[in-house]
Formats: sequence, structure tokens, C-alpha cells
Amino acid sequence: MAERSVSGGGSGSANAAGGGNERPRGSSRGPNAGCEAKDPAGLVLRGVTVNYPGTRGAPAVRAVDAVSLHVPRGTTTALLGASGSGKSTLLRAIAGLEPLRAGTITFDGEDITRVPVHRRNFGLMFQDGQLFAHLNVRGNIEYGLVARRVPRGARARRVDELLDLVGLAGYADRDVATLSGGQRQRVALARSLAPTPRLLLLDEPLSALDADLRGRLAAELRDILRATGTTAVFVTHDRAEADLVADATVLIENGRLI
Repeated sequence: MAERSVSGGGSGSANAAGGGNERPRGSSRGPNAGCEAKDPAGLVLRGVTVNYPGTRGAPAVRAVDAVSLHVPRGTTTALLGASGSGKSTLLRAIAGLEPLRAGTITFDGEDITRVPVHRRNFGLMFQDGQLFAHLNVRGNIEYGLVARRVPRGARARRVDELLDLVGLAGYADRDVATLSGGQRQRVALARSLAPTPRLLLLDEPLSALDADLRGRLAAELRDILRATGTTAVFVTHDRAEADLVADATVLIENGRLI
């Protein structure tokens, strides 16, 4: 696989395959370190391409163009780009929510390109959190555990553990409508982590918050991901946020890593 090194600022570097371009040798901390191995641990994209149908007879639009990337297990890679750059579409493709026109996706050497969303064991967290209004904090966090038929006692212990982790101990019985924006995002993060996903996909989870709170939660998110050893892909348009949260950053523009 031909690869190209992409600077990650103060947080490290990321290496992305780039359409036949050679990758200069750089830091081994980048997400493609060891990408030449047959079955590297973590997330591997090879030539991932996503098309959207054209309207009124127009040709298809290429939203993601031959993206190759390796995110080593236990690390966080940021996808940094402007609105419309293809970063959220790429995240949705990784999740299985967008069909691939070409390419493959593997995790820990397992080809999951055609595996349905619910069988990938990936967690998703979106910009608005998308909490269930009819459930309290505990009900939201344990939602995925209930679906997996985890026993009640184990669910209760997991919820309490996660509430401590995200700084909301004692909030289990609170109505989510009474929570602040920052608290709601902490609950959404706890819900995403509850089933212990092998990969966490975060689509601009902090962008709806004010600048001061966003900075504080970015630091908390970094610490939580590292403490739990979670492998994650973090989508953002904010370079400072990417540098703070991620171990490595890749830039995306017009559906291609640059």
C-alpha cells in the first residue's frame, strides 16, 4: 500500500494512503505505522470510496475518494476538515451506514465491509447526543446493555462505573430534560461506552457547545478515551480540538486525505 504522511500538529502524525504517492518515512506513532502488515490490529481502510447518486440525471457525486487509513488499537485519530469535506460521510461508511462503491474495511484483521451495522460492535456519538427523552439518565446509558440482555445487576454496576467516569455520579435518576448541554454530552458518551465497543465513532460531539465548555470537555474526552483504552475516530472541523483529543490527525478535503 502506497502511503503518505500527514502532520498531526502537536498530537503526533497520521499516515494515509494517497493514490500512488510514496510516504516519506516519519514517526512510528502515526496510524499507518505497520500498515504494510497483513492483518494489523485496529481499524484499516483500503481504498474506501462512497458515491451519492446525482440528481436530475447528473452523474454520481464522489463523497469519499479512495481513502486508506490505519487507526491502531487503543488510539484516537481525528478526521479534520471543513463542512462538506466528506469527513462525516467517511465516518458513516466506517459504521456501516453508507454503502461502499469500492474498497474494504477491516478491524483486527476481520473484513467487516459487508457486516451489518448492529454486528460491528462499534459505538456512535453524534453532535446533539440524541438522548431518549422518555428515559432518565440511567435508562439512556443502559439502553445498549438492555438490548444485549445484560443482567440487571451487571447493568447497574456498569452505569454507576460510567457515571463516575464522566463526572456525573449521582445523576442516574435525573430526567435528561433537566441536564445542561455539557451534561447531556457526558451522558451520550457514557451510553456509547456502555457496551464496551471495539471502536468508538464520534461525529463532532462537542461542536454545539460554547467555546469554554468545548475546551474543557475535549480534555475530559481525551482522558476518558485513554483511560478506557478505546480505539476511536473523532470527526471535527476544529484543529485545536483535534490536537487536544487525538493521538494523530488526518486532513480531509473533497473526500480525499491530503
